[in-house]
Amino acid sequence: MDLVLFDLDNTLLDGDSDFAWAQFLIAKGVLDREVQEARNVAFYEQYKAGTLDIFEFLDFQLAPLARHPRAQLDAWHREFMATAIAPMIGDKARALVADHLARGALTAVVTATNSFVTGPIAREFGIPHLVATIPAQEGGTFTGKPRGLPAFKGGKIERVESWLESIGLYLGSFGRTWFYSDSHNDLPLMSRVSNPVAVDPDETLHAHALAHGWPVISLR
Repeated sequence: MDLVLFDLDNTLLDGDSDFAWAQFLIAKGVLDREVQEARNVAFYEQYKAGTLDIFEFLDFQLAPLARHPRAQLDAWHREFMATAIAPMIGDKARALVADHLARGALTAVVTATNSFVTGPIAREFGIPHLVATIPAQEGGTFTGKPRGLPAFKGGKIERVESWLESIGLYLGSFGRTWFYSDSHNDLPLMSRVSNPVAVDPDETLHAHALAHGWPVISLR
């Protein structure tokens, strides 16, 4: 059996769900445009540059979850899926996922974006497992803080290993291991699998992939 891991934002999606969720809340008037839009853009630029402080970002990104009832958040997310996420899902991405699933691979999305935002997106692709940053809850209400280690940079390795351990497996359990990503932030996990694939990669990852003979593909 193979293990196939997919980054989500700018990999399976033609866009960034984390950034889009904040922009969606700004457009709804849930977040103040003048203050929050500039911060959202700044954090996104830091992510692309590899300088993001993930805990500072999560304070920004998870705070709105703690301010609203879950039923309201779920209703907003359904609208978000229809208006923002659906246009980001292309036929090539769906076909790639479907091919690995048809071959019987154990398949997961591995993303730094929190599981509230990404869970429905993974299900839309038919991917049964999600390794994501977890927004903490108490009694079904979000606290605005993460639970455990964020699934970011090297944290993705630890979170994937913990997930595999929880089902009695480890990276060495598989004949082949795959990780598809667009971002240099994912180089730690990409370097741990047997088949790293750069998908519409940023400049740093593209150069690294070429230097190491990794495949470079486009899902756009």
